[in-house]
Amino acid sequence: MLTKKEKKLDQMQVVSLEQLVPEDHLLRKIDAAIDFSFIYDLVEDKYCKDTGRPSLDPVMLIKIPVIQYMFGIKSMRQTIKEIEVNVAYRWFLGLDFYDPVPHFTTFGKNYKRRFEGTDLFEQIFQQILFQCMKHNLVDTSAIFVDGTHVKAAANNKKSKKILVAKRAARFYDEQLKQEINEDREKHGKKPFKDDDDDDGNNNNPPDSGRGGDIENTQLKEKKISTTDPESGWFHKGEHKEVFAYSVESACDKHGWMLGYTIHPGNEHDSSTFPAVYEKLKNLNPEHIIADAGYKTPAIAKLLLDDGITPVFPYTSPKTKKGFFRKREYLYDEALDHYLCPNGCYLEYSTTNREGYKEYKSNPSDCISCPFLESCTRSKAHQKVVTRHIWQEYLEVCEEIRHSTGMKELYDQRKQTIERNFGTAKEHHGMRYTQERGKEKMAMKVGLTFACMNMKKLAKILWRKGLFTRNMRQFFAYFRKTTPIFA
Repeated sequence: MLTKKEKKLDQMQVVSLEQLVPEDHLLRKIDAAIDFSFIYDLVEDKYCKDTGRPSLDPVMLIKIPVIQYMFGIKSMRQTIKEIEVNVAYRWFLGLDFYDPVPHFTTFGKNYKRRFEGTDLFEQIFQQILFQCMKHNLVDTSAIFVDGTHVKAAANNKKSKKILVAKRAARFYDEQLKQEINEDREKHGKKPFKDDDDDDGNNNNPPDSGRGGDIENTQLKEKKISTTDPESGWFHKGEHKEVFAYSVESACDKHGWMLGYTIHPGNEHDSSTFPAVYEKLKNLNPEHIIADAGYKTPAIAKLLLDDGITPVFPYTSPKTKKGFFRKREYLYDEALDHYLCPNGCYLEYSTTNREGYKEYKSNPSDCISCPFLESCTRSKAHQKVVTRHIWQEYLEVCEEIRHSTGMKELYDQRKQTIERNFGTAKEHHGMRYTQERGKEKMAMKVGLTFACMNMKKLAKILWRKGLFTRNMRQFFAYFRKTTPIFA
């Protein structure tokens, strides 16, 4: 058994920082794979050229939060403490043993004075992605889109309730309103006006909420945080109710992050999709794969009109148990009516403000129908079936879903976008945020996804470089040991 010898920690040694950082350290791989010099061009107009004190190197300033999000360090204060004692972090920042590490408030002050209100961090994300694309590693033919929630830095008990409009404006409202009026006119109905009801009559009371004026807008209570008002109150299923942000993002089939947007946690995926789609359509995707939350007539129409193939999953019917499902009512496109399971017709009645055409049965046919209890419990003995004016786009999506290879393509979601969310939350500190406000949250998400792309690129190039180096060593040894080459 050996005894502990006295350590001589105060003795002088000649050693360089370069020697202390392992050759296969992640930051070495990233430094070799990524060219950070583009940061100088991005921030050039944010610094004064001829006055003021000398600033910190902008690349080093940006690399500090990169270290934080790369290794999932919870705060900037803790990041600076880690840099002070971690030689790999010092090496990555270009600091020597005795160089002072910036104060933990330095980045925050620079953000407030220089970077706030700019798209700097989105540009950094895009530049990193562009460097990945230059190696022909990114395939944008199929893009996977999904959203995840990040807990906000907000106390659940510090909140207030305000009155807001019940339904916010949607990206397709103007087009939908135009097509609704065209459909109503085609069926001999009056087009809607801003203050009309569903039958084209101005019979709404001032507070009915059916009008287009602000005074007539229906209001509802909304819970907002007094700590971070830009977050949203989120609850889903068995999840604990919290204030959170919704991160809408996309990746390719190899897991490269391609884009992101930030929204309050109480906004649905279908309403946040247009923002991220604006960034994705420039990548010319052939397929966009998304879960059932995106399977709406408006999104289906948007993608199909742009020549993109949407891949959505099967969605189970929402019919109550014991009733006929909607697919059991057959639609006749030529005659524009439905045929019920008993062989009776449901004729067109009206097109409502939400874009749904209503088809109603004849009560005299229903009252003696043997299937009445399985069809409707209406007191008027009248069955109503609705059909969206863009329903044909969803039917095209159903045909796509049954096409060859689409099921396998959709199954890749769990290996791509869902896996990336798990990685970001488990290893890069994105399960919750200490930043407040959408802008700072966008900075965190942009740098986190940039770090994930950097790490992926660095590891791939390292493996390729290591393979090449090992092959050179092998052939050199082969030439020396083989008689014919010796």
